[in-house]
Amino acid sequence: MRYPAVAGQFYPGEKKELQIMLNQLFIHPLGPGEVPSLSPDGPRKIIGGVVPHAGYIFSGPVAAHFYAALAKDGFPDTFIIIGPNHYGIGSGVAVTLEDFITPLGRVQIDRELAKEIAREMVDIDDYAHRYEHSIEVQLPFLQFFKREIKFVPISMLIQEYEIAVELGKIIKDAIEGKDVVVIASSDFSHYIPRQNAYRKDALAIEKILKGDTRGLYDVIAKHSITMCGYGPITAMLTATGGKATLLKYATSGDVQPMQDVVGYAAIKVEK
Repeated sequence: MRYPAVAGQFYPGEKKELQIMLNQLFIHPLGPGEVPSLSPDGPRKIIGGVVPHAGYIFSGPVAAHFYAALAKDGFPDTFIIIGPNHYGIGSGVAVTLEDFITPLGRVQIDRELAKEIAREMVDIDDYAHRYEHSIEVQLPFLQFFKREIKFVPISMLIQEYEIAVELGKIIKDAIEGKDVVVIASSDFSHYIPRQNAYRKDALAIEKILKGDTRGLYDVIAKHSITMCGYGPITAMLTATGGKATLLKYATSGDVQPMQDVVGYAAIKVEK
């Protein structure tokens, strides 16, 4: 069992408080403006997405845009959530077979799919996931709409372009013929003035919307864009090959005044 690492820090650690906060994130001025219901017979066009992973007070309203769109579209049979490894521990690219616990309950690992993905440079390594928040913070959003879900968490310590593309190809092979949504967890620019974040992040988002993964790496290097999940995004785009649409961009400075901000984007990818 993988127990929460950031409950009570990045989001409330008590079930009732967490449910209240999630509800508030959807109706927040920077959020989608409503709390949607999960559509049992949605069109199921969404196959991927990009979501932020900071503390809910800052990035939660932006993340809510993606999860609102996903709820209206209908949930898949299973999810894959790819996040950067912020702590530098464990394997370079790692899945875990340990079910996750959050204040809203247990989230089951899709072990069959996880084992299909765990090949070549992808290891099964629980330690790589032990303290990582980038995947954990996505789960309460999914549980808010449906408690019984399955997923595969993938932690990326190594985010080189070739590794990210290869991971995307492995995922693509593993999910062929299956109903899966691949979620890439990433914040954008870190701790720079707000207007600089808007300008720089727009350059990266442009490449994502075009599906230009090589261009994404080039623009990040050229403009020193300090986004943390470029590898997960590249793997997700490679695996899905769908059409990307920006749902919302904002910064922590849009939530409350601050000198240096972090950028957040919600992007959906459809068939």
